[in-house]
Amino acid sequence: MKISTYFSFVRFSHSVFALPFALTGALLAWRQAPFHWSQVLWVMVAMVAARSAAMGFNRLVDARMDALNPRTAMREIPRGAMSRGAATIFVVVSAFVFVAASAMLSPLCGWLSPLALAIVFWYSLAKRYTSYTQAFLGLAMAVAPVGGWLAAGGRGGWEPWLLGLAIGLWVGGFDILYACQDVAFDRAHGLHSIPVRFGVPRSLAISRIMHVATVVCMGALALIVPLGPIYLGGVVLVAALLGYEQSLVSADDLSQVKRAFDLNGWVGILYFMTTGLALYVA
Repeated sequence: MKISTYFSFVRFSHSVFALPFALTGALLAWRQAPFHWSQVLWVMVAMVAARSAAMGFNRLVDARMDALNPRTAMREIPRGAMSRGAATIFVVVSAFVFVAASAMLSPLCGWLSPLALAIVFWYSLAKRYTSYTQAFLGLAMAVAPVGGWLAAGGRGGWEPWLLGLAIGLWVGGFDILYACQDVAFDRAHGLHSIPVRFGVPRSLAISRIMHVATVVCMGALALIVPLGPIYLGGVVLVAALLGYEQSLVSADDLSQVKRAFDLNGWVGILYFMTTGLALYVA
């Protein structure tokens, strides 16, 4: 099987959603803890492995539904490009790599890694039991900056929790937009989501409130850590990007949802770069 099939299977390029925030959590911790390049390597390995395991698990448990949904029928398992057995091996290996990389960072990270996996795996099952599926994806992604903080030696402090809240709100907000595409399908097949429960117009309003709260949380971090104007400028740019993302989607026109979704890859990169500049250059 081609490597490109595995990359497509887990949407490897979407690692940019979580990885910059894990590294941002580490940057904040390194203000007071010793820095080692090996930590950067293992943080990156752990984050990519955790996300790959979570996405692979999602594709496995959703394979039957994906085959029924015209929007997802061409994913790797439904179209036969990857077998369930190969997908299962991929998930198990990715989970093992995550646990091993976490243990290389610190004993605490190693012990907490199974809990982190349980959180990210639960998101894939949540749509069968609760309307607040998108909130659980936000929780899964919120683990990233807290994990980065702990991996870099951070202990105590509000920084990782405030950043984790910001990330959780951001991810939950954009996943609501994404889920609006599948409202009719989800209702027909007994699946749950915020758009299914509240309808598309109210769900878009919830998404926008969550993205406003994201910016507020990011701004509030500057009240705890003296980050200066470069950081605040980065928050303003993130706010502008999220505003543009929201402007692409309306209750009457969901045709630009994918375009709006893809913009989120730039949010993490932009935030990480401006935070790094604020901490170590300015």
